[in-house]
Amino acid sequence: MTVAAAPAAPVTPGTAAPVPGWARRAAAAVVWVNLPSGLWRLAVVLGVPLGLGDTEYEAMLLPGWGYLALPLLSLAQEAPTALTLGLVRPWGERWPRWLPVLRGRPVPVLAAVVPAGLGAPACTVYGALFVWTTLHAQMDITRRGLWLMNACYLPLPAWGPLLAAVTTHYWRRRRSRA
Repeated sequence: MTVAAAPAAPVTPGTAAPVPGWARRAAAAVVWVNLPSGLWRLAVVLGVPLGLGDTEYEAMLLPGWGYLALPLLSLAQEAPTALTLGLVRPWGERWPRWLPVLRGRPVPVLAAVVPAGLGAPACTVYGALFVWTTLHAQMDITRRGLWLMNACYLPLPAWGPLLAAVTTHYWRRRRSRA
């Protein structure tokens, strides 16, 4: 009778130490919890009927500066979420080859952990306040529009805790190899 070997730890090719599945899923979830709100703002700019009244468009400076501000807000929100993936991917451990001066060198652990560690509580507060404000605002919006907007923004409070979990794992994984 043969004894089956224990399954090997999940490995992300190119990382210094194995990255467990939960950390990869949590990093991906950071992107997914942010995507709906960014897409909702882009839909507003593109004129998709979302049940908003004229006063809401005026509050978002549409037409006008809102055509620039809303996509920039979405970009400012999505860019750091994409960087979260670096905490579980090889490019979060070594600078990419296309970067002059830094190319191929190890990313200092604190260069990733400090911004992510500061970002986790900030994202938690941002998400919670945004949802609380959205749920308690008196808006000129249809019932269907309100339901859709809430569905797009309700995942945001998960951003901070997910980022904190992935950052903690990155810190422990990279420090154990140092």
